[in-house]
Amino acid sequence: MAALARWCVRHRLVVVLLWLLALGGVTVAAAVTGPAYSNDFEVPGTESGRATRLLQEGFPGLGGDSDTVVWHTTPGSVRASDVEQTMTRTMDRLESLPGVASVTSPYKGQGAGQISRDGHTAYATVTFAHPAQDIPKSETEAVVSTAKAAQTEGLEVELGGSAVGSTVPSGGHLAEIAGVVVAGVVLLLAFGSLAASLLPLATALVSVGTAYAAIELLGHAMTVATFAPMLGMLIGLGVGIDYALFIVTRHRRGLKRGLDVAEAATTAVATTGRAVVFAGATVCIALLGMLILRLGFLNGVAVAAASTVVLTVAASVTLLPALLSFIGPRALSRRERRRLAEHGPEPELPTGFAARWSAFVERHPKLLGTLALVVITVLALPTFTLHLGTSDQGNDPASSTTRKAYDLVAEGFGPGVNGPLTLVTRVDGGEDKLALDSLGTTLRSTEGVASVTPVTYDTGGSTAYLTVVPDSAPQSQRTSDLVDRLRTEVLPRAETGTSLDVQVGGVTAGYDDFAGVIVGRLPLFVGVVVSLGCVLLLLAFRSVGIPLKAAAMNVAAVAAAFGVVVAIFQWGWGSEFLGLGRAGPIEPFLPVIMVSVLFGLSMDYQVFLVSRMYEEWLETGDNRRAVRVGLAETSRVINSAAVIMISVFLAFVLGGDRVIAMFGIGLAAAVALDAFVLRTLLVPALMHLLGRANWWLPRRLDRVLPRISIEPPECRAAHEKLTDVVEALAKERPQDVRDTSG
Repeated sequence: MAALARWCVRHRLVVVLLWLLALGGVTVAAAVTGPAYSNDFEVPGTESGRATRLLQEGFPGLGGDSDTVVWHTTPGSVRASDVEQTMTRTMDRLESLPGVASVTSPYKGQGAGQISRDGHTAYATVTFAHPAQDIPKSETEAVVSTAKAAQTEGLEVELGGSAVGSTVPSGGHLAEIAGVVVAGVVLLLAFGSLAASLLPLATALVSVGTAYAAIELLGHAMTVATFAPMLGMLIGLGVGIDYALFIVTRHRRGLKRGLDVAEAATTAVATTGRAVVFAGATVCIALLGMLILRLGFLNGVAVAAASTVVLTVAASVTLLPALLSFIGPRALSRRERRRLAEHGPEPELPTGFAARWSAFVERHPKLLGTLALVVITVLALPTFTLHLGTSDQGNDPASSTTRKAYDLVAEGFGPGVNGPLTLVTRVDGGEDKLALDSLGTTLRSTEGVASVTPVTYDTGGSTAYLTVVPDSAPQSQRTSDLVDRLRTEVLPRAETGTSLDVQVGGVTAGYDDFAGVIVGRLPLFVGVVVSLGCVLLLLAFRSVGIPLKAAAMNVAAVAAAFGVVVAIFQWGWGSEFLGLGRAGPIEPFLPVIMVSVLFGLSMDYQVFLVSRMYEEWLETGDNRRAVRVGLAETSRVINSAAVIMISVFLAFVLGGDRVIAMFGIGLAAAVALDAFVLRTLLVPALMHLLGRANWWLPRRLDRVLPRISIEPPECRAAHEKLTDVVEALAKERPQDVRDTSG
């Protein structure tokens, strides 16, 4: 690491130009190729997946996205001549727009059921020629503007559907700007130097900008979800600014000790840079752990997020030292430079609140440890009510056209119309057709079914489908229960004596299948991620206790963060106030992604805190001193880093995207608990209680384990020398060798 840092300092202009060239080149390539994102939740081998494939094979014309135009009159009826003429002209204009395959009007034969019983609400189905992800935004915007033009006083027109949802205005880049501004203010307050506070922002922006464009290119090679770039940016800005903060802090400490700029930057990368690389590696391992789930949808998210972290780590240990050499002594504030010139180098001893807090934890470890456990336990309780399911446009903000259309359809036609189930099967002969005709009658009398459409056959009569409308909302547990009832009771009886194999598909069925696969594989996933993290910590800190405590703390942080997410988004505590829509279930993929991200981020603070304690332990062999000094010296920078990361994560709530908001609030809660409750309270309290046992490792295991060095080489040499002296004294004069653990 020292050699790399020296090279970057010596060739600082080359390093900066290489990074700018990478940013510009990848950005241009992404602009030329364009994005290729896809929210494909299909899991191979599931029933909903088989239903989708059967429907696409038998009815290729149904492959395009279907959206709805809903209109509502008060007073009067949608059948009134003026309303009918206005909306008929509007539908004719819609059908002539580019990209629109057909429009099903409620005023004609096939759409007769698209007028509510009270006559106040009607809807038309707009079928596009392509799936939602392949429809140009300009085509969808033309549909929205054309439909909205029909709105008059007394006639409300709203639109819903996947394609229309993509046109709902977001917060733009307000989230990123707000997060970066807050981070800059915190850095300026922490450093007192404008130049030093700008460097972490610069490295993070360059690395995250490069990663953002690279993720667009990645979408052409594998399935990448639409929220993956924002998720990568959210993680990248948080960890990127934090990693640079730790290195700049160590660099400033070196300048205060009298080192020249080049040597201070080299030392910072050789010491704290090691911890940055190790922490980044743990984050990447946790993210790439999603690959073991073998879900195409999550593979792209994992690779995209991990790539962002890799680039932020690379920028922290290459671009940052180059920039530090450019600003020279201005990394210190004017007052600090003046004091250094007048008084010379001075030892930087922990003072103020950090030192007092560290001593307070040392005196009251049992009380503070118990208090921390109570806080974490209370916050984690909502996690036991976690409900995975479909979060649809009914959860959009109340002011959005998609939410208004969703509510109008639910009020006029019943909640199940927003999420019908599709039953598809192969048909072989007349007996199968007779059985399908009887199936419709059976379904209409099934509990939870509001209506059933007639059976539709393809041109060859070999594939058929019918639509079942539940009497409950798509995200309701009653709808999930209906899917199970159809699959396990109703359809098996109807298939008896025939060659039918009816598959249940649709949005709710697809999400239920997706959630079922994830829940089934989640224990393996968590076990692998936790185990790999423990192995890394075992190799780095040569201790059994450190990785076990880290695993327990990380699980606690994840559970508490999920409790906050459940309370806000599932219970609805403040979701409407925050502009995030009404309460609803948690997305099926959220637990996996959040476990990966949170476990990785939790390891960051564990590494930065314990690595400083480990340095002191290697130098002195005194556990009480190691914990006290490590906490006193790192708590201030860890708290500053946490405030920055929390600000960045919460800023993404401003974007208005429900999924990203879930990530933002969950990650912010986890980091807050991790920094202010676990790492600066519970971890040091436990380490004081355990004493020398914190650093215990069986000799036989120590000999066979490979060595991964986080601490500087001089600390390792000092520890080995101290160990040799103690062992020699123990042999010659055992009565004089005492336990230094305190």
